[in-house]
Amino acid sequence: RSKNMALGALETLPLVVAAFPFGLVFGALAQGIGLRFAEALGMSAIVFAGASQFIALSLLASAALLPVIVFTVFVVNLRQMLYSANLMHHTGHWPQPLRALLAFWLTDETFAVVTDRLNRHPGEPGLRWFYLGSALFMYCFWQLATVLGYLLGERVPGLANWGLDVAMIVAFIGIVVPALRRRADWACGATAFAAALLTHDWPHQSGLLCASLLAIAVGMWASRVGQA
Repeated sequence: RSKNMALGALETLPLVVAAFPFGLVFGALAQGIGLRFAEALGMSAIVFAGASQFIALSLLASAALLPVIVFTVFVVNLRQMLYSANLMHHTGHWPQPLRALLAFWLTDETFAVVTDRLNRHPGEPGLRWFYLGSALFMYCFWQLATVLGYLLGERVPGLANWGLDVAMIVAFIGIVVPALRRRADWACGATAFAAALLTHDWPHQSGLLCASLLAIAVGMWASRVGQA
């Protein structure tokens, strides 16, 4: 168990390094808009979704209504349902309390390393511990980044404007590109990229959902054409 957990953490390390500055920026921004320390850390501990947390901060700063904030965060996090559906075949037989915990801890980074592990080692017997190691490692470092970002935000003016969040873009590129192995994968990725650009200005991040659904449809179509 410990070996598989350590391996999961180790394979997540490059993505954690890239995500850490993103967490620093979140903590600094939370401090900058007037959230108390407990509120900022509570958001990272309970929501644990980087993109959604940034969107929630921007909506809070603009005095948006609570239903608008909740709905927007819900839409942005719908991709986690797609991740869960993809992993269900491999995790459906696990104990339900463990599945519930790992579903809460499911992130883009953990999904990437777990699916990569499954591609390289189908039927991995220690997958649950590998998954747990990856997820727990990511969770702990996100909390640490939030704490440091908040404290630095009090002492270092303009920290949120240093451009540290560019590291997250690099991390997402590192997640996506290695997963593009087939023509259907490239078709799906290209569609998502183009659709996301075209729908960037749609309200409440609804363009993200539209781009995701369209990319899935194109990917499924391309996969069927390739098998025909």
